[in-house]
Amino acid sequence: MTEPAAGLVVVDKPAGLTSHGVVARVRRLAGTRKVGHAGTLDPMATGVLVLGIGRATRLLGHLMLTEKGYAATIRLGVATTTDDAEGEVTTTADPGAVAAVDEAAVRSVLAGFVGEIDQVPTAVSAIKVDGKRAYQRVRDGEEVALSARRVTVHELVVGDVRRATADGVDVIDVDVTLRCSSGTYVRAIARDAGAALRLGGHLTALRRTAVGPYGLPEARTLEQLGESYAVLPLADAARAAFPARDLDPREAGAVRVGRALDVPLDGLTALFAPDGDFLALYEPRDGAARAVAVFC
Repeated sequence: MTEPAAGLVVVDKPAGLTSHGVVARVRRLAGTRKVGHAGTLDPMATGVLVLGIGRATRLLGHLMLTEKGYAATIRLGVATTTDDAEGEVTTTADPGAVAAVDEAAVRSVLAGFVGEIDQVPTAVSAIKVDGKRAYQRVRDGEEVALSARRVTVHELVVGDVRRATADGVDVIDVDVTLRCSSGTYVRAIARDAGAALRLGGHLTALRRTAVGPYGLPEARTLEQLGESYAVLPLADAARAAFPARDLDPREAGAVRVGRALDVPLDGLTALFAPDGDFLALYEPRDGAARAVAVFC
């Protein structure tokens, strides 16, 4: 069987499907089991899910270090077990407390999440605790306490702030867009904003708009992929995601066997052969450019 072309597929994930479910469908389309994704999306969430095919799966761990973009709706006044709309309601705020919180207070609290913050991930995250996913431990009835992690919210823009009634409960719905580092949980921002306002909070909608340089304009639905399956070639994917350096034949030969180079690099860099073939990711370390991952 011919090995499928290595590269990336950018999917616009639908609601109600797990990231693993998307991987399973693309495996069938690609004709290989060597398919992985660059960062899980919850079943409720939609939007950009970057998949690697063949050798490109080795690129995914580096893509996960890039920033991501989201559009979300936060509901203030109700807290849930999962910090999103799929969980069970744990608390609802008193109508008087909801009425006492004005739009300026909501905007002020959310502005406080911009920058480097210490964030405790939601208990139903995919983080492993002693080799087992946190969400699985919660499903098995275990108490899960995760440690805070340092994450960065580069930008958080508050859009519409509106009062509503949901299932007979007075709430405040807030539309936000944000850019953040990988590992940031938007559900945790909703939870923590609700706690800061003493109302409780959770997400009712989440759409990932970008993973690094890959956004919704590049994303295709599963239906579109089924009609016309196509892969972004590995070399094009690397040039889009990382600073690039084109090598001469001597340098390319050294990189093909993973040798260090005496060339200046500003950070993690994609290196290319004279013919345009993507060879490796290198980084500056110990006074030289050294291999992080070799793809040739």
